[in-house]
Amino acid sequence: MDLRLSPDDRVDGGPQRKARGQRAQAGSGSNGPKGGKPRRPQNRKVKKKRSGGMRFIVGFAYFCFTMLLLGGVAVAGIVVYYGQDLGSSSTWEVPQRPPNIRVLASNGQLLTNRGQTGGEAVGIHELPPYVGQAVVASEDRRFYSHFGVDPIGLASVGIEMIRAGGITRGASTITQQVAKNLFLTPDQTLGRKVQEALLAVWLEQNYSKDQILELYLNRVHFGSGSTGIEAAAQTYFGISARNLSLGQAAMLAGILPAPSYYNPRTHPDRAAERQRLALANMVREGYITEQEAHAAAQNMDANITTERVAGTEYYVADWVESLMNDYLGEVNEDVVVSTTLDWDMQKQAEFVIKEAVASQGEDLDFSQAAFVAMDTEGRVRALVGGVDYSQSSYNRAVTSRRQPGSAFKPFVYLAALQQGYTPDTLMVDEPLDYEGWQPENSNGRYVGPVLLRDALAFSINTVSARLAIDIGPENVVETAYRMGFSTNFQPVPSIALGTQEVSLLELTSAYAPFANGGYGVVPNVITRITTTDGEVLFEETPAGPGRILTDEQVGMMNDMLQTGVQAGTGTRAQLGNWPMAGKTGTTQRNRDALFVGYTASLVGGVWLGNDDDTPTRVFGGQIPAQIWRDIMAEAHEGLQSAALPGNYVKLQDRVAVPMQDTMPATGTPVTIDQIQGQPGQQPAPLPQQQIQPQQQQPVAVPADDGIGGLLNGLFGE
Repeated sequence: MDLRLSPDDRVDGGPQRKARGQRAQAGSGSNGPKGGKPRRPQNRKVKKKRSGGMRFIVGFAYFCFTMLLLGGVAVAGIVVYYGQDLGSSSTWEVPQRPPNIRVLASNGQLLTNRGQTGGEAVGIHELPPYVGQAVVASEDRRFYSHFGVDPIGLASVGIEMIRAGGITRGASTITQQVAKNLFLTPDQTLGRKVQEALLAVWLEQNYSKDQILELYLNRVHFGSGSTGIEAAAQTYFGISARNLSLGQAAMLAGILPAPSYYNPRTHPDRAAERQRLALANMVREGYITEQEAHAAAQNMDANITTERVAGTEYYVADWVESLMNDYLGEVNEDVVVSTTLDWDMQKQAEFVIKEAVASQGEDLDFSQAAFVAMDTEGRVRALVGGVDYSQSSYNRAVTSRRQPGSAFKPFVYLAALQQGYTPDTLMVDEPLDYEGWQPENSNGRYVGPVLLRDALAFSINTVSARLAIDIGPENVVETAYRMGFSTNFQPVPSIALGTQEVSLLELTSAYAPFANGGYGVVPNVITRITTTDGEVLFEETPAGPGRILTDEQVGMMNDMLQTGVQAGTGTRAQLGNWPMAGKTGTTQRNRDALFVGYTASLVGGVWLGNDDDTPTRVFGGQIPAQIWRDIMAEAHEGLQSAALPGNYVKLQDRVAVPMQDTMPATGTPVTIDQIQGQPGQQPAPLPQQQIQPQQQQPVAVPADDGIGGLLNGLFGE
């Protein structure tokens, strides 16, 4: 059976297909289907084979494109991988620069800067133009043309490293350095470099070039603890960055790659070489001429300051910094603090104290000192927290708390005056035993009956102790608080001898009401706080509890305390023709020696001792009183002498009238005959009795002129 299909059997078969077949045969000629090859259609083009060179070029281009594509994908993957650690760019923001506190003396002189940077931020518009130009020419000469990352610079550094066979220099732009300083750690890793580039591009999109340069200048480290251009200018040249010369700007720009290695103080030759290189870069970029560069490089050694000595004003700056939260809350911007400090008095106090410790400290076994001076309204004019701030920043005037010894006794006597005693009240100096407590005088001797005035002037311990017991220690504590003490006192009899610790600052300020007519004060060192733009954040206003003493009480206290410097233990503090008063203090085993004195203009306190509380061989009436006099003498030059305030007239005529009196709270009979005697003669001690406080008003009894000589012989230093 024949299963072959004929043309008529096909779906497209029929006359038309047949006709096409006939036409094809008709056109085939002699080369038709009977044996010849069909002709090639005449209208088709002939393909030519590619040459070998062309195939290589095309293949190489294809390969490069493929590699580029793959490299782009790889880079994109790396960017995404490390970029995700940064979070969304919508959450990125430039972190706030640590705030700077500029501390000024009362005359506007800079004391120092406080904060993490060592100087305030300055605007790019505040700086001479060549400051930014020097940095750009040295660090990133295509700064104003790239987009945050410099491909040309990267390629240049890459070729350089290939030739050198190792790392030669960095290729980070200024923007990348800002990104690193603001957001990243200094780790040299691929991830950190990728993140740095991403952040740099973001910075360029959100900040102008000048803003980025300003960020850089205020955040970059210049060595020697200075961060930012202002801190660097103050550190190395003692001037503001606003006043930098061309040569100084070039030197600061030159040391940026390695601030420690090129430090102008320790390596001036290296710094000078870097300066010349920076100036040459500025010439190359067209910022300055050759002549300007040559002139700027001359005599730079004379412009570099020696390392600034950390003077005693640093104690004041530390104190100011510690007060910022109390005045402003959290400080979140640069501020300028104007203080009450008298620069000349501060330097005089620093000199006197250092001289005293250097010349006498070793012989008398003391190594430290502190001093506080304030006006009668409590404004601190000078404060020395120690001999050498660079050796110890511990503030012995503000932070340290030591026993004041007899320097606290005036507040015991004041409490007694408020209970009805007077300077002419008679007390008895004799051995005392109160419930097992047996206070003694420093020399172990007793004078018997004595006026309160003389007992305070010669710092007799038993009389102060008797007063505290008679009026009650709680009344002494109440009076101390009223006078401005902040210490948590315990109302025990020993408070009479100054055994509870206080700071020199609060002790000195507590004497101020005696000098100002009875008004309580709060020691103050800050008068004004402003932003760097001049916005006032704080302004000093009168503070304090107001009047706390009567005129008579002020007069009585000044009468007694003047006697102490005229004839008592504080005679070495006498201030020429200036009316003044004060009290010495020496603690057990001479571990602390103090003198606090005042005039109608100033109040000052001095402390000497050792940080480890070891004994000295100094009394309050010796070197502390002399230091007070030497500082105050200069501070009072040009001031008009003024009498101390108060309204009390002491008994001028002392008449020996035979009489008998009963001592308050002791019941001890005392006659006027027991008071009389020759200078230096010690009366026989009166019988010791158990002391029982009584509610009895003291009686003022006149004494003869021999008591002063007697006390001076027994207690005078």
